[in-house]
Amino acid sequence: MYNPTLLRRSVLVITLLCIFLSSCGDLHKHKTLKLAHGLPTDHPVHKAMEYMANRCKEISNGELQIEIYAGGQLGSEQQCVELLQIGSLAITKVSAAVMESFTDDYKVLGLPYIFRDQEHGFKVLDGEIGKELLLSTENKWIRGLCFFDAGSRSFYTINKPIEKPDDLKGMKIRVMKSKTAMDMVQALGGNPTPISYGELYTALQSGVVDGAENNPPSFYTSRHYEVCKYYSLDEHTSVPDVLIIGQHIWNDLTDQEKEWLQQAADDAVPVERKLWAESVKESLEEVQKAGVTIYRPDKAPYQEKVKGLYESYRDQEVIYSYIKRIQAVQ
Repeated sequence: MYNPTLLRRSVLVITLLCIFLSSCGDLHKHKTLKLAHGLPTDHPVHKAMEYMANRCKEISNGELQIEIYAGGQLGSEQQCVELLQIGSLAITKVSAAVMESFTDDYKVLGLPYIFRDQEHGFKVLDGEIGKELLLSTENKWIRGLCFFDAGSRSFYTINKPIEKPDDLKGMKIRVMKSKTAMDMVQALGGNPTPISYGELYTALQSGVVDGAENNPPSFYTSRHYEVCKYYSLDEHTSVPDVLIIGQHIWNDLTDQEKEWLQQAADDAVPVERKLWAESVKESLEEVQKAGVTIYRPDKAPYQEKVKGLYESYRDQEVIYSYIKRIQAVQ
């Protein structure tokens, strides 16, 4: 039997329930930023990004979250940067050397021995100069959030150790596609050979190059130690990694969301540095177990050989100014 009172009550209950559920939904709404990179999940930088994601969720009470896609799931490093620029991806991690293609300012970080030691490097990156560099690519729709330690790069070779610069003469050394990296190897007497990182193991194995240069964790995780049994810790460059966000995405965040994200990134920096130091120690121990001989050459002859590189930037006012400012940091 039709009962109008019962029908009205039912409609009212359903309406109130819908309003309640809708309100609950609003309470649990959150914004998710996608972060993609090419590193494995056991890498110290990935672990630091996981910490950042957890920290962001914590300080925002779940309102701002970061979803991480590791191991190249969303494309290569170059593809991730391109996705970032058009707003299809929020955050990615690149080497500071990659940033040279967006602004010349970053070239200064690739100069050999630009940092006196690790402490000096951290002071530069954490200070005014570092902040300027992070913001120097905004006109390319990229904004830096923070620098992560990527250690120091050193030479590893197949047939003989590099104990002094003269040992590099006539040797083909793989470098990143970076002008400063190529100029550095050339200044030391080697033949710089740009090869993509994914093709390097085969290039070493087949003798296309005589050696390469990288930090200890990368030397270990890439398994290049299976081919190269000599590792000379000359520590010629200390090129950091850069965590970057697309300017389109950044502009869409509220001031509060920007604050949460930046704080989470800043909080992840000391965590990453600790994880990196542990990884360096472990990596050197493991490659030695695998038969690699570690050399610690005198750095002075290397530093003397590359001095001219600094002066080659004298006519490039911005970069030369950065060189002088970095040298002045105490």
